[in-house]
Amino acid sequence: MLDRGPPQPPPTAEADGSEAADVPFGALQQCVALRDWLLSEGARMPKAEELLSGLAERLIALDVPVDRATTAIDALHSEYSGVGRFWTREAGSTVRLFPHGEVSEKAYRESPFCRVHETGEWLFLDLPETPDDAFAVIPDLKAEGYRHYIVAPLFFTNGTRNGISFATRAETGFRDEDVAILRFVMPTLAAVMEMRSVNKQLDHVLRIYVGDEPHKAILGGSIRRGHVQRIRSAILFADMRDYTRISADMTPEEAVDLLNIFFDCLVPAIEREGGEVLKYLGDGLLAIFREPGDDLGGAAKGALTAAQSAMAALAEANALGRFANPVAAGIALHHGEAAYGNVGSGARLDFTVIGRDVNLASRVARLNRTLGEPILMSKPFVDFLWDMPEPLGDHVLDGFAEPMGVYRPGRPPATA
Repeated sequence: MLDRGPPQPPPTAEADGSEAADVPFGALQQCVALRDWLLSEGARMPKAEELLSGLAERLIALDVPVDRATTAIDALHSEYSGVGRFWTREAGSTVRLFPHGEVSEKAYRESPFCRVHETGEWLFLDLPETPDDAFAVIPDLKAEGYRHYIVAPLFFTNGTRNGISFATRAETGFRDEDVAILRFVMPTLAAVMEMRSVNKQLDHVLRIYVGDEPHKAILGGSIRRGHVQRIRSAILFADMRDYTRISADMTPEEAVDLLNIFFDCLVPAIEREGGEVLKYLGDGLLAIFREPGDDLGGAAKGALTAAQSAMAALAEANALGRFANPVAAGIALHHGEAAYGNVGSGARLDFTVIGRDVNLASRVARLNRTLGEPILMSKPFVDFLWDMPEPLGDHVLDGFAEPMGVYRPGRPPATA
């Protein structure tokens, strides 16, 4: 049992400037120093879990008996919906990602964060007096010896609902002066966490939609129309054979599932070899493999390995029945110069890959169906290979005056 009832939250969670009046006499200067730390060093820390542990340690220095602190932050990410960060005195900081779906939604509905988001008020729980079924986390908190638990909502200006919690094993729980200190620093903490969250979300979203290197260029200021950056690379075009026929009788949702399974066969193979997927082109994609600078064929070798691995993954998916009907693909490989460029009009631009060699690679891709070959390589591409590919002759490519030598990967030697 606590020696006193837990302090009650005010009717609104909004800061009104009166928090300083409740800070214990003599602690205001340290509290202001904590807010300054949050806005300076804390805001610039590489990892958010370092911010949480730094906050907890500084609260302890102010005699706030924090033994456990957690945050739940909304995430704008394709693979997970939120990020949970946990700190305890004995174990330090850990991170947990909450995947999209019903499991995470159920866990949220059973959590105290859902309650504080609904009420907009802080939640104070005297744990020995709190029923185990009040929230899913209560039995664990009791088993670990915590006595008092506080949960505060953090509403960001972009509309997302987030939260932070504190727990203590102190027999007296969190005192009124402890809560006053927490309320004093909370608006600053929320602002810092929002700045960090928004920057992280921008980074994630750009990486998801334009690729790793282009997103760095955009964040680095390359947003002027006409700005071009040239790179030497192996270029990979891939597309699904007969997509129109295969998807003709599908619902839009079924067509999306089909494409996602198809890309699940291609993209991991590309990324394992250091490739970057720059564009999804309906039923296909465009990827590049940057030359490391020595022009010794590393990019070409990686691109060919990725193409062969992707074909193997596609064959396995077909064998496992992941597609309603067997799916085939064509992959074209070329080597040359690609140029990142900002193309568009007014305030609407597209950061895309352009240039003669990109166009040539797309023309080679059209020969996959004509020649009945899953993987085709141009002469400039095979010039970087040590293996002996099989020539398929010179072919006229639409829009190019000179015929281009085209090859397929060499067949492995027959075994006796």
